[in-house]
Amino acid sequence: MLGCGNVGSAFVDLLRQRRTTIEARTSVNLQIAKVAVRSLNRERALKLSSNLFTTDPLAVVEDPDIDIIVELIGGVEPPFSLVRRALELHKPVVTGNKALLAEHGAELFAAADEVGVDLLFEAAVAGGIPLMRPLRESLAGEPVRRVMGIVNGTTNYILTQMTDAGISYETALKQAQELGYAEADPTADVSGHDAAAKAAIIASIVFGVVVKPDDVYHEGIAEISAEDIAVVNRLGFVVKAVAIVEAFASPKGSGPEITIRVHPALVAKEHPLAAVRDSFNAVFIEGEAVGDLMFYGRGAGGRPTASAVLGDVVDAATNLVHNTPGRVGTLAAATIRPIEELKSAFYICLAVTDRPGVLAQVADVFGRNGVSIQAMEQQGQGDRARLIFVTHESLESAVQTTMAELSHLAVVLDVHRAIRMIGGEG
Repeated sequence: MLGCGNVGSAFVDLLRQRRTTIEARTSVNLQIAKVAVRSLNRERALKLSSNLFTTDPLAVVEDPDIDIIVELIGGVEPPFSLVRRALELHKPVVTGNKALLAEHGAELFAAADEVGVDLLFEAAVAGGIPLMRPLRESLAGEPVRRVMGIVNGTTNYILTQMTDAGISYETALKQAQELGYAEADPTADVSGHDAAAKAAIIASIVFGVVVKPDDVYHEGIAEISAEDIAVVNRLGFVVKAVAIVEAFASPKGSGPEITIRVHPALVAKEHPLAAVRDSFNAVFIEGEAVGDLMFYGRGAGGRPTASAVLGDVVDAATNLVHNTPGRVGTLAAATIRPIEELKSAFYICLAVTDRPGVLAQVADVFGRNGVSIQAMEQQGQGDRARLIFVTHESLESAVQTTMAELSHLAVVLDVHRAIRMIGGEG
């Protein structure tokens, strides 16, 4: 084992509980041989012999008596160098490291395939939810059109509390931190970076292409207000932070184009994702043959994630014994469709001066840019008013231009960013 934090400790406990059953079912006897940690002096609840611990992870990787490497350090380095070395030594690797795979997945998958060993990563996306193996194996022949999901428990908890209790983003974030659902520095979660790394991995597996985090368009949730949530709730929607991976037929006939994006979205209350609450995750898959599938469960936490790690270890051990490793296959170059070329329906909210002619000026900007208004609501607030628009499906670039022009109108006091609506994507 490389790393023994929250997930690693839970993995050790779970392995202890399940070792006998695993051996009875698979004839594989799993034993922890070495554990690389940062400090030998830290007190741990784990009941492991002290001689199993070391501060030299490379020595663990290169130990000839160790068959499988479990990487739970996190981050890109040193995990990349350690995993690459393990694969060079023909050792299967199990990892829960989304940052590593999002940045170097293609290279590491190729290295694993070259030497014929497993590189398994169920825990890297959606915690304890079995997702990667179904995508890699059960749905390998399925023409998947779209994968859409809630893959970050922190943001989902925050938005759930804002919806249920009517509290502000700042208050909900503080609650999440107090309960351990958010880090002291929550930037990676609330900015969308964490979900973007997971979306990159999903896109790579579903469409067999190289996707890196920089290819993923992402927005965070910090600008979503309690007022926005109250309005959209009345309109029949909830706000969720979603990751969307989608394929389109290329107009050039050169193979599919894909889009990968992470952003807040209005989800109709009738949609299964609308019912996913608190820190839970869910992934909704739309296929041409199988139809709609949904995977739901604990997307984070020590024991749920440890369950995914242990499942991969059992798989890797069994495959090693029988010399039957799995393969991701060669990943092709991706053709990414820019978000500006996509279509969505939008929720747009403006603060304007409350006087005659203002609505006509605002509507003119929408019309000149080809953004059709489906519904509009006005709320008076003294000498200012709040204008709420729901658009028909519109080109992203046209909506961005509309928002920019509205911000320069003298009668417009404030422009909230537009929030896309699920169900209106092109």
